[in-house]
Order: sequence, then C-alpha cells, then structure tokens
Amino acid sequence: MNKSHLTNAINECIQLGNKAFVPYIMAGDDGLQTLKRNILFLQKVGATAIEIGIPFSDPVADGPAIQEAGERALTHGITLRIVLQELASFKKEITVPLVVMTYLNPLIRYGIKDFVKDCTNSGVSGLIVPDLPIEESAFLREELNHSDIALIPLVSLTSPPDRIEKITTAGEGFIYAVTVNGITGVRQGFDDDLDAHLQQLKSISPVPVLAGFGISTPEQVISIGALCDGVIVGSAIVNALHAEDWATIEALVKASKSAISSLPTH
Repeated sequence: MNKSHLTNAINECIQLGNKAFVPYIMAGDDGLQTLKRNILFLQKVGATAIEIGIPFSDPVADGPAIQEAGERALTHGITLRIVLQELASFKKEITVPLVVMTYLNPLIRYGIKDFVKDCTNSGVSGLIVPDLPIEESAFLREELNHSDIALIPLVSLTSPPDRIEKITTAGEGFIYAVTVNGITGVRQGFDDDLDAHLQQLKSISPVPVLAGFGISTPEQVISIGALCDGVIVGSAIVNALHAEDWATIEALVKASKSAISSLPTH
C-alpha cells in the first residue's frame, strides 16, 4: 500500500523552501459544525497537514487547553464515529492530508477493522495513538498494512538511543518528536538538549521529523522549525479557533514559511 501521501506533502513543502506546519484541532469543539469550517480555513491559510484530535474522557497526553476543548466537544456528543462520518461528508473539498489523533480505548470500542475502513472512506492519511507503545502495536499495524494510513510514532526526549532507532525504523508519515517532558501546552522555553535530540532523529529517520508539544508563538515556530522538518502546534491553535482569532492562526502558519531562513550556520 502507498503510505507516502503524508510524507510527500511534507517533502513538497520543504522543497519550496518552507517548513511543514501541522495544526492540531479538537474535533467538535464548539459543535460539529465547526469541523468543516476549521479544516477548510487551515487548509486555505497554508497548513501542510491537519491533526484532528478526538475528544476522550481520559486524555493523558493533553494539557489544559486541549482537555477543555475535549470536554466542550464531549458535551456536544462528539464521538470518533461521528467525526469520521463528518469528514467523509466533505472529503472532496479537502486537499491536505488529515491525521487522526485518538487514544487506544476508542479504537478498541470501535473495532480496528471497521475503524481502518471508515478512516479510509473519510480520506484519513495518518494515525497517532499516544498511549500505544510500539511493542504492543502489531495488531493495529497488521490492519493498517492493508490501507494507505500511516501510523505515526512519537519519540520523547528521554527515549534511549536503541529505542529511538527502533521507533524511527518503523516510522511512517513522519516522526513526531516530542519537545518537552510532560503534557501538551504553552511553554516559554525548551530544553537545551532539544537541538541535539532533533538532529539525532533527522540523521536516522527515513521519514520527515516534526517537533510538537509546547510550540505556541511565531518565534518558536521559526526557532524549532529550523532544527527539523517542521512543527506541530496544538494548544495555541485550539485556543485561537475557540476565540475565532483568525489572525493569530495566520501568523503561526506564516512563520513556518520563513523558518528555513533561521537555519544555523555551523
């Protein structure tokens, strides 16, 4: 199966002299009707791909902003199945790859085979399951092998070298390099070792490396983007969409278009 749609979109962005920008949104925050609006807006302003979070009752990787967005979505009755049905209803209008981020429990309840089938029908190109370690992922990979959906791995700052190599070797779509130790959310700064960590990942990864968690300002998009192939921005996008602050979102996306100018000279 061809799992390169997501990778190709990122590489095309880089070839144009830009860095990839992947905004995270919470599906159904402020109601299901906002999903199409938000996706088409992010697509229009230049997102490389869009990560779509599914509301869940126990989101262990999410910080306050995303947890609150998830709670708002749950009050609107948003479920994984409803989100995939909604995506399918306007998939012909979507031109950027979509990545679904969900936890393992909703997948098990859905049924892996049905989930993969419905993702395919909805035009989904990638999947992130933060609470599924690579050692226990064979049952999901086996089903995804019959699809064009990439299973995107997360690599943490604390992962030892042998584990990093194991994760990146199995990487599809892109490598999600977690930039902080902890949950998502706005950060003022990053670990001094982040530069070396991202360089190590880029040196061994067969797919692009994108950094995420804590990136929330145009300046951080530029500085972190300069160290890898692009960035994922979550909490800042979720807050801006909830406030209908379109200018902030456009500024974040625009920053990725100039990130390459900040590449270190050494």
